Amino acid sequence: MISTKIPKMIYGGDYNPEQYDRETMNEDIRMFKSAKIDFVRVNIFAWAISQKDEVSYDFQWLDEVIDTLYENEIKVGIGTGTAAHPAWLAKKYPDVLRTEFDGKKRKFGGRHNSCPNSLTYQKYASLFVKKLVERYQKHPAVLLWNISNEWGGACYCENCEKAFRVWLKEKYRTLDHVNKAWNTTFWGHTFYDWDEIVTPNLLSEHFGERHTMFQGISLDYARFNSDSMLECHKMEYDIIKKSLPDTIVTTNIMGAYKPLDYQKWAPYMDVIAWDNYPSIETPTSYTAMMHDLMRGLKNGEPFMLMEQTPSQQNWQPYNALKRPGVMRLWSYQAVAHGSDTVLFFQMRRSSGACEKFHGAVIDHVGHENTRVFKEVAELGEELDQLSDTLLNSRVQSKVAIVFDWDNWWAVEYSSGPSISLKYVDEVHKYYKALFDQNIQVDMIGVQEDLSQYEVVIAPVLYMVKPGYAKKIEDFVEKGGIFLTTFLSGIVDENDLVTLGGYPGELRHVLGIWSEEIDALAPEHTNKIVMEKEYGLLKDVYSCSLLFDLIHSEGAEVIATYGKDFYQGRPVVTKNKFGKGQAWYVASSPDDAFLQGLINEIIKEKGIRNDFSGNEPGVEITKRIKGDKTYVFVLNHNSDTVHIELSSVTGLNLLTGEEVFQSIELASYDVAIIEQSK
Repeated sequence: MISTKIPKMIYGGDYNPEQYDRETMNEDIRMFKSAKIDFVRVNIFAWAISQKDEVSYDFQWLDEVIDTLYENEIKVGIGTGTAAHPAWLAKKYPDVLRTEFDGKKRKFGGRHNSCPNSLTYQKYASLFVKKLVERYQKHPAVLLWNISNEWGGACYCENCEKAFRVWLKEKYRTLDHVNKAWNTTFWGHTFYDWDEIVTPNLLSEHFGERHTMFQGISLDYARFNSDSMLECHKMEYDIIKKSLPDTIVTTNIMGAYKPLDYQKWAPYMDVIAWDNYPSIETPTSYTAMMHDLMRGLKNGEPFMLMEQTPSQQNWQPYNALKRPGVMRLWSYQAVAHGSDTVLFFQMRRSSGACEKFHGAVIDHVGHENTRVFKEVAELGEELDQLSDTLLNSRVQSKVAIVFDWDNWWAVEYSSGPSISLKYVDEVHKYYKALFDQNIQVDMIGVQEDLSQYEVVIAPVLYMVKPGYAKKIEDFVEKGGIFLTTFLSGIVDENDLVTLGGYPGELRHVLGIWSEEIDALAPEHTNKIVMEKEYGLLKDVYSCSLLFDLIHSEGAEVIATYGKDFYQGRPVVTKNKFGKGQAWYVASSPDDAFLQGLINEIIKEKGIRNDFSGNEPGVEITKRIKGDKTYVFVLNHNSDTVHIELSSVTGLNLLTGEEVFQSIELASYDVAIIEQSK
């Protein structure tokens, strides 16, 4: 972990000195040191600068950069540079270029424009990485290696089509198995030769990016595309690790980024590093969920906040400035959820091209007399004072939410039942209900052990992979509470419906049968009518989107629909199973209902947040390190707030003041309280 390599939380970010002269770089370093910046990433997009043709390599400029940084006690994350191939490579070897979803072959330009299955790209990328490793493997400035940059996109070229067939042969072995998995008897799609299989895009099975005639082939191509880029990542990872087995190798990823199954990528990242770019309107709870999702990729290990903007972004429709204090607040939010770094993109604003208006530590004016730089320097001073205090501390949770990329792809490739169903949005609804009550959450994949949790929530668990229903049954039987929702248990890992009645393999543990699924536009709502009081739940609530028409097969009916032809039919059920309970919520409920339901479930399991109340806009979470507990209190409000902390006493590490069961925080302010024993 990072904490084994350096004595404090590293601070800095992306630096591109190849865009400036050496005099500017020297002035930048002076300012970096004044802001306590001690780490930068370099060489992220510099392949073309160091290699002008097939055989010529010139790293003199990079030698000077890394040496100068080291002389000034600034550590380096060295990028492999392969996120953007050189123009000469595309000109001489056009097979390296991607083909788009509509079938158009790209020319040189942009970034991530390399076909991951181009043998030419793989050859020259690996040669370049080998040269970098040979040159810098012993340089004392290099703290970590950063492969590529924000892997992404998809390719539909002939390279990929051929590679897809090979991938399918490895997965299914025979065409008979492919035909069965994809249900190819539908619409006469039976395949008799591997070469008959083509890429699923607008030229074949798709009528839009989300709409496909054959979910099976599109789902497998999504898996293949993620795996293809992962193989390129692994190629570079193995080159670096062969020479430097003890170094840190990672890549910067992007939260809930749909094209890549990060749960499969995580074993090939020594530390999870991710780029956090919420807008001014992004719910605080959503950003928190992304941090938790990233932390969950490696079983709760601390992660790296690899990128965030010091102020505004450049690629959103409206690129608002971060208000004074917000950069600090959002930096500490990442730390509160498990980050052991605070890093930015970018260190100095570019003078041209598409990121010239993206925020930076050093603005176009070129000096430190700006609001943003002063805020960066103040945060740097605080992090320097914290030193290694928080490093490698952990977030501990008794509640988990299941998030699965295969399930996400399958839900949104499905032809029906609703175009308005968004998997991540439904997951966030349940996360927010916990977040608003300051209950810490682990975001986990289906491969994770459930025994460490008291409550497991799996919204829209449409796809049930082999063995997962049994894992859920064992969890509930031993006393856990499991909750899932409408459109769950419908299909297997190939997106084939599990016959015999919904919710398929979950029917036994849930004690229900879902006969039909009504889908209405989001503005059409129904009512959730409580059959009897359940804790604070006693009113009539609203629900929308999808409406499962379910029958109880032993489950207790907690609430029923209030109108339409299914008025009086169950909408919320609880099934006792062994020592535990399995809940089913048959529609998408309003926030008030979810808050009440979640509150009662966690209370039943003895889970509490240790704090007096839930002040709107105030986030409270904890990290634990040995016998030390650190309570983070974050005021996301633009006004001063008084917060009751009934069981918290200790020292606010950011101010040096003692805290006794309450605290007052100014707008966008933060406290980190080291609790007294």
